[in-house]
Amino acid sequence: MSQPRAGILVLSIGAALTVVGAAMYVLPGPGLPFLTLGLTAVAIGAALWLTGRRKSR
Repeated sequence: MSQPRAGILVLSIGAALTVVGAAMYVLPGPGLPFLTLGLTAVAIGAALWLTGRRKSR
């Protein structure tokens, strides 16, 4: 798997975790850990995607 694809995969998983974490602030559940993990995954995925794009050009 190429680096930009891995970045997009991690970014999409992070986006889903962020949405779930935000929903758990209203619904019962541990919202803060999911929100933190989601935002971390979004940042890592974006970094992977951007650095992979620069290398492929």
